[in-house]
Amino acid sequence: MNKQMTIQDAVGLLEDGMTIGFGGWGPRRKPMAVVREILRSDVKDLTVVGYGGPEMGMLCAAGKVRKLVFGFATLDAIPLEPWFRKCRQAGQIKELMELDEGMYQWGLRAAGMRLPFLPTRCGLATDVTRLNPDIKTITSPYADGEVLLAMPALNLDISFLHVNEADRLGNTLITGNDPYFDHLMARASKRCVVSCERISERLELSAEQARCNLFERYLVTGVVHAPYGAHPTTCSPEYGWDLAHLKRYAESAEAQNGWETYMDEFVRNGEAAYQAANGGTERLSSLAQPVF
Repeated sequence: MNKQMTIQDAVGLLEDGMTIGFGGWGPRRKPMAVVREILRSDVKDLTVVGYGGPEMGMLCAAGKVRKLVFGFATLDAIPLEPWFRKCRQAGQIKELMELDEGMYQWGLRAAGMRLPFLPTRCGLATDVTRLNPDIKTITSPYADGEVLLAMPALNLDISFLHVNEADRLGNTLITGNDPYFDHLMARASKRCVVSCERISERLELSAEQARCNLFERYLVTGVVHAPYGAHPTTCSPEYGWDLAHLKRYAESAEAQNGWETYMDEFVRNGEAAYQAANGGTERLSSLAQPVF
């Protein structure tokens, strides 16, 4: 029943061509330690699915992406994810499925319910269907005869989520002020690996704490202990985003050999070196939460 694994074990589950989902939302509670380990690996030709943040830009910059499925790709304070922008404008991303945010959520729900699609009004009378001609409409079989968009299921080979706390059995707690849609992603996946700030042998929860356990442990394949593993994105209430790092990352998209320089400075030498390069755990723990 012990599901704890190393981050190398987690990334070792990947194969070329897989469809991978990343939890979180933009620059918020992304499993970035896992993303950095993927950058160190040889895996490629991936379909990457998410409410995109730096994970999408980084994997595109590293040439590991064949297709993106997304509702947006943003760093919030930096409105358009910089490496996503650069790679897309250069025509380096072979396939795209650009979705309304509600359609994306509906696709995860369909996959979690083991349905081929779910009907929705989202996306009708927009360019979504023009840009995604494979997405079909369906006519209601009832008296109303309404034409609806049939959002296809977003079936994932594996998803990576970052949570505040977990135990070795696969129970998880998301204690921040927004769970985003991580529970839907867990249910849409054949396998789900969670990285966490804190890990215990077995969680013992009060009724109030149990409200933060949003998906069942049977959905969890592996648990990776990765303190500060969401950096440079937020992990409320543990720490905020590192805007200085995000700005530096954005600047790399404009610099000559910027991606190789970023990889050399922050990624190739491992996670301990990454944290040291960003001021160490004392600085990371003091990063203030953004206020919107």
